[in-house]
Amino acid sequence: MSQYTIAVLVGSLRKDSFNKQLAAALAKLAPPEFEFRTSRIDDLPLYNQDDDARQAEPVLRLKSEIREADGLLFVTPEYNRSIPGVLKNAIDHASRPYGQSAFAGKAAGVIGISVGTIGTALAQQHLRNVLAYLDVAVLGQPEAFLQAKEGFFAGDGGVGEASREFVQGWMDKYLAFVRKHAGD
Repeated sequence: MSQYTIAVLVGSLRKDSFNKQLAAALAKLAPPEFEFRTSRIDDLPLYNQDDDARQAEPVLRLKSEIREADGLLFVTPEYNRSIPGVLKNAIDHASRPYGQSAFAGKAAGVIGISVGTIGTALAQQHLRNVLAYLDVAVLGQPEAFLQAKEGFFAGDGGVGEASREFVQGWMDKYLAFVRKHAGD
């Protein structure tokens, strides 16, 4: 049985972020051969092309985590109908300098949760556009635009019963997508 490492990038820095909770709940739905590692993005400097020749240690760490991963999982809220700046900053760092992107050829899943009824649909669409340019294979279907409402999260931090089947279905498709792109 192969082992897979998933680099998780959460687009929210908030301590009680629904998306951080979702990332943890998703990891609970995976079989043991998948290890989910959340990549830290809150310590990255603002991207400045002048720094490409001397990338900061946190940037090099992030790029290494992405390169070593078999798959990527983006779990993001929607800010002003797009992706949060902190996530875009992380993507800009890990994709630069030109020709040295850590993302090329990786398989990714994009998902998110918000209090709004359309979940994170527009943020996910913007993120998919960015990832396509970076040569990231993104799971196209099923899409999952989740609404944070009473009962979505179970008391143990997992996904609540009413949403578990849907989220598990998304997760199963995502894990199969990663396996396929990893060559298994």
